[in-house]
Amino acid sequence: MLGKTLIHKSVTLVTVIAVWCVYSMAAFAVAKDVSGEITVTGQVTVNGQPAVSGSTILSGAVVTTAKGSSAVVSLGKLGRMEILEDSSSTLRFSDTGIVAVVDQGRVRVSSNSGIATTVTTKNATIIGDSGQANNFLVEAECSHTHVDTTSGLVTMREGSTDKQVVAGTTATAGNLSQAGCVPCLRPDSAPPTAIAGNTWLILLALGAAAAAIYLGTRSGDTNVDGTTAIVSPTR
Repeated sequence: MLGKTLIHKSVTLVTVIAVWCVYSMAAFAVAKDVSGEITVTGQVTVNGQPAVSGSTILSGAVVTTAKGSSAVVSLGKLGRMEILEDSSSTLRFSDTGIVAVVDQGRVRVSSNSGIATTVTTKNATIIGDSGQANNFLVEAECSHTHVDTTSGLVTMREGSTDKQVVAGTTATAGNLSQAGCVPCLRPDSAPPTAIAGNTWLILLALGAAAAAIYLGTRSGDTNVDGTTAIVSPTR
């Protein structure tokens, strides 16, 4: 009887140890939750609630900044995200990558080497080269998207077309002159203005030219009594 009891207890103990080992291995296999720390300037909300500097931000958060405001989300070894004024972006991150969806405004990404980085707008998807550190700015406007690469290398994907944007260059996706959208204020990026739009300037120039011709050919003024007052050319 004693022998059977010992065998039963031994089998139970071995089973418990085996189950514990399985659960431990599964726990280590699950990716760790990654959180960031936000630093705010001005009026910033996270998921619709006012944010304060030093707060923890979790993956999936929506960060929105007011005019004249900004936020920096520090992600440790991943890098950091900067959400500039008048912007709204959903941030997702894991222990190996950063994903941002920019609804409007500007977001600057600084990612470390080995980190997969993707920024999506309604016009394009911008993908950082995970083989190196990258620093780039994505600006989502009404009808188009700009990307400016400061360092590293990113790829702008518009539909089935990929364009590499190396450090020091910029690229645009979308339609710069879409109806109903405020014209882009970036230098050399707005569509050319038609000459007809400056009609008043042309008329003003023609009026000035006519006045100059009239004054230049006028030889004198007529007095009230009908005599002519001679105007000296040196007067």
